[in-house]
Amino acid sequence: MSAGSDKRLLVAWLALSAITIASGALASLGGRDALRPNAALTFGVIAIALVKVRVILREFMEVRHAPALLCRLTDGWLLFTAVSLLGTYVAGIATS
Repeated sequence: MSAGSDKRLLVAWLALSAITIASGALASLGGRDALRPNAALTFGVIAIALVKVRVILREFMEVRHAPALLCRLTDGWLLFTAVSLLGTYVAGIATS
């Protein structure tokens, strides 16, 4: 590995660590009402998780160097997952 790629991976790892701490702080905002559905917190935590997955795919699984089709497929999979998770959450809220 080159020094440049080592530095990039370190920055990615630090960013993921900071994002993890931010999602923990965001989740703790629920406080006593943690068992009540809160759309803003749920959307925020899911969005943070999806950003983390994309960084992991690109930097640590090296999809960044993969053919363009694989890059688009992984982004499509992330988009499908986001729509599915958020759609299921919204549908569950609407029926309750």
